[in-house]
Amino acid sequence: EVQTVESGGGSVQAGGSLRLSCAASGFAFDDYNIAWFRQSPGKEREGVALITKSDRFTYYAESVKGRFTISRDNYKSTVYLQMNNLTPDDAAVYYCAAGWGPARPPYLLQSQYEYWGQGTQVTVSS
Repeated sequence: EVQTVESGGGSVQAGGSLRLSCAASGFAFDDYNIAWFRQSPGKEREGVALITKSDRFTYYAESVKGRFTISRDNYKSTVYLQMNNLTPDDAAVYYCAAGWGPARPPYLLQSQYEYWGQGTQVTVSS
């Protein structure tokens, strides 16, 4: 069974940090690009960050560049999203997604990813 399971969400104050994890199973994790998306109430789901299967390329949405860092551990089939200096605008449900094939611009289209998790909630208070 294909699974991507997010964890690490929670409530923090503005300026705080969280580290999200995405544990994958049931598919060849090493062959997939992994991205994080987020969705807050009343808004469209948006791409946050991508890391390619080779770990040689990362891409970030402008809104998180310099604050978020994506990384992966292929031995553990896990991807991480380190989020620093959080603001209330970062509050959302965060999803990880796996996509097969070469990463292509614009990199964070939902249609580029086949497997999705159920999400983890991030709340940021001001």
